[in-house]
Amino acid sequence: MRPYFAITPVAARSRLPLPLYLAPVSAGFPSPAEDYLDKALDLNELLIAHPAATFYVRASGDSMRDAGIHSGDILVVDRAVEPTHGRVVIAALDGELTVKRLRYTGGRLFLVPENPDYAPLEVSPEASFEIWGVVTFVIHRT
Repeated sequence: MRPYFAITPVAARSRLPLPLYLAPVSAGFPSPAEDYLDKALDLNELLIAHPAATFYVRASGDSMRDAGIHSGDILVVDRAVEPTHGRVVIAALDGELTVKRLRYTGGRLFLVPENPDYAPLEVSPEASFEIWGVVTFVIHRT
């Protein structure tokens, strides 16, 4: 399956602080003594460090499933973050957009999937290649 991305710019929105409970959430029996609000959390502040340089994409395909990126997930992508070795990036390689882990090995550049069913993509010097940004958060619906 060929991956595709729906790209959405980050729009300037008003703040929307939501309740944040700082008490740990037990996966076992809940404690009624810890049922209190500690502060508010604004997801825009948490997810978007550089609004003018940030956009969203919706992932398609399963090449990054072992990195926790699944088809339909929304990726928060920041163009202001440096795309260093080991970061997950959105890149255009020979006209195709892809999400992969960036690896430098022996002076060569690779876009590496996080699924053993897919082979790494070597970026040759002749290739048309551009990094669009670094994935900073994955929004996954359960």
